[in-house]
Order: sequence, then C-alpha cells, then structure tokens
Amino acid sequence: MQKRRLGILEIWNLSFGFLGIQMGFALQNANASRILQNFGADVHQLSWFWIIAPLMGLIIQPIVGHYSDQTWTKIGRRRPYFLVGAVLASVGLVLMPQADIFIAFMPALWVGAGMLMIMDASFNIAMEPFRALVADNLRSEQRTLGFSIQTVLIGIGAVIGSFLPYALSNYFGVSNEAPAGSVPQHLILSFIIGAIILIISILITVFTTNEYSPEEMKAIEKAKAEADEVDYVEEDIKESKLTDIFTDFVKMPETMRQLSWVQFFSWFALFGLWVFSVPAIAQHYYGLAPDDASSEAYNEAGDWVGVLFSVYNLVSVFVALSLPKIAKYFGRKKTHAYALFIGGFSLLSIYFLPNENWLILSMVGIGVAWASILAMPYAILAGSINPKKMGVYMGIFNFFIVIPQIINALIGGPLVKYLYGNQAVFALVMAGVSMLLAGYLVTNVKDVDEKK
Repeated sequence: MQKRRLGILEIWNLSFGFLGIQMGFALQNANASRILQNFGADVHQLSWFWIIAPLMGLIIQPIVGHYSDQTWTKIGRRRPYFLVGAVLASVGLVLMPQADIFIAFMPALWVGAGMLMIMDASFNIAMEPFRALVADNLRSEQRTLGFSIQTVLIGIGAVIGSFLPYALSNYFGVSNEAPAGSVPQHLILSFIIGAIILIISILITVFTTNEYSPEEMKAIEKAKAEADEVDYVEEDIKESKLTDIFTDFVKMPETMRQLSWVQFFSWFALFGLWVFSVPAIAQHYYGLAPDDASSEAYNEAGDWVGVLFSVYNLVSVFVALSLPKIAKYFGRKKTHAYALFIGGFSLLSIYFLPNENWLILSMVGIGVAWASILAMPYAILAGSINPKKMGVYMGIFNFFIVIPQIINALIGGPLVKYLYGNQAVFALVMAGVSMLLAGYLVTNVKDVDEKK
C-alpha cells in the first residue's frame, strides 16, 4: 500500500485554507505597526509589541503538532486544529483595529496588543497542521509541488490582504483618515473582510480534503519499510507525552539541525522587514518624523508599504509555480541559496534607491526569496522526518522561525533608537545582511531525498 497520487485540484484544496490565513497574516504584517502607532506606540517600542507573534509560535506550534499527531476525530487529524484557529483569528482581526472601543476599560494600545496576541496564537494553531497535512497526504515526489502550491495560495492571500487597504481608499472612496488615537475606516473594513475570507477558505479545505486514518498510515509505513528492505518497528504514538517534545528536539534529524541555521537568519531578516518597513519608508522616502504617525502623509506611506508587500507576494506566486522545475534542474539546495541571495541584495537596495517607486524592484527580489522560504525548507525537511512524528517535528521546526524573531524583537527597537539614531531603514539593511548569510548556510544542508 502507498499514498495515492493526488491531482492538481486536490493539492490546491489541500492547502486552500492557507489563502485566508495568509490574507489575515498579510493584513497584520503590513498594518499592525501603524495601528499600534495610532494607538500611541513609539517606533522603538514596535518590536517589543511584535514579540508576541514569535512567542505564540514558540509555545503553540509544537504543542499543536504533538497533539495533532495523536488526534483522530470525525473530521480528521489536522483539520480540527486549523478550523478552531481560523475562528479565533477572525475574532482578533475584527477587534484589533477597533481596540479604541474598549478605551473605557483600558488603554487602546494594550487592547490592540492583546488582539495581536490572539491573532498570532490563532494563526499558529492553524498554520502548523497545514504543513503537516501536506506532508501526510503527499508522496515524496509530490511534496515540492505540494509546498509550492501552498506557497502560491499564501502569495495570493497575501497580495489581497496587503493591497486591500490601498484599494478601498483609492478605488472605493473609503476614508484613510482618522482622529488621533483611532484607526482609519479603510483599515477597519479591510480586517473585517479578511476575517470573512479566512473562515470561508478554511471551510473549503475542511469539506474537500480527506485524511489518511491511523490504520492506513500504519499500512503505508509498513509497505514503505518493506520496499526499502528495512525492518518495520511499530511505535504507538499515543503513548508519547507532551514532555517528549524536548526529547524529540534533542533527537532532531541532521537535516533539520542544518536547516535550523538557514531558517534562523532568513526569519531574522523577514521580521525586520515586517516590523520596520512602514517607519523606515515613511522616514527615508517621505521625510516624515516618527511622531507623524497619525498624519495623512504617514497613512499614505503605510498604504504604499501595503502595495509594496502585495508586489513581493504576487511575485512569490509566479516564482512558486516555477519552483518544482527550477529545483529539478538546480537541486533544492542551490535553488534556495540563489533565492536567498537575491532577497538579501534586494533588502540592501532599499537604502540606495532614488525614490519610493523604485522600491517595487526591491520587492520583486524579496518575492523570489519569500517563495523559496515558504517551500524549499519544508520540501527538504519532510523526507528526513519519521511520518509518525511529522506534526511535532513541523512544530519544532517552527522554533527556528520564531526564536530569531524573538531575538530581533528584543534587540531591534534598541538598535533603531541607540545605534541607528531612530533611522529605521538601517534595520532593513541589517535584514539584508542576515538573509545573505542564510543563503550561504544552505550549502551545508543534506537533502536526503535529493538524487545523487
């Protein structure tokens, strides 16, 4: 017995919920900093508020992975988790930009930060099972395609989420102005639309995707062991304890250990991009001061950052569609290394370009790196993991996404204030250097599925 080869439509449905997740994530990435600034946060404090996101990933994803490995319900193994995560994330999306309605009870800034925490926790509940679902349902030779299609859907969702505030303001006449201490109406409406699309897209995956039962997975693993002429050792995963996450961490495969450094420097760079792009571009290209956050010009700069983010996400869609062929020609390691080099130089270029319109070129290169970051590490990793531990190891792998973000969150703000003289653009320069280093480290990774 072996896993059934899935058709393209089935693979799309497998990850379709990620479109909604990433739309919500893109709305957060492009707008959370300026929403928090509208509620009173200083530029050097932004990374401290953003520490919520990686902390939630560090805590939640391994736990969700551990329990989803052991779960079997009427709607499957992974699906209950991303369904619950979607509902909770939608609540956070609706309430975060409207945090000032709670001002009678507590400061809007703290309510907004709390909603950011709810969103991040919920996105993490939903994300990890999607990664594991692709690895569960696809044969080894289809995994690059599966994670590439997942990246395409991520890109489409992110394009919509990033561009939506700009479109509502410029094409539909929704106001992008608000009194000091409040969020413009076009952002509030964007987050509500994002919540609706998130729920709908998750339900499409829930109702169109089947999962292999524990008995079927056992039979598949046994058949694979026989084909590989190795002994099949049956392991009852239900006997494992939550504390086994730490044991699994110590025993992680060599490939995961090597990829951990690549992920570390890749996501250190991405966190800097997401947190500091709005203040960096507002200062460096629009000539605005940090305390101009409530001005119309600052909101225009923020909307332009949303457009730029939609560009890199749109580019990632087309790159992701090409990744299987590119990886087949160059190999997965070289493909990922080249993409990270392109992204690193593109981040550095943000400092040197003549005006904000030229930043579109920077975003094209960042889009190449983003597409590869979302697909190649998982395609390389999946072949090195025991299928019984797929969920927990996908969760543990997330450590190397969130730990660099936590470190950047702790040091990023002080660096901007004390080393960069409140010039946030230098945080993006640092991000470029970090991504170049990640590209170099890919060369040390062992891809166990790659044919010699």
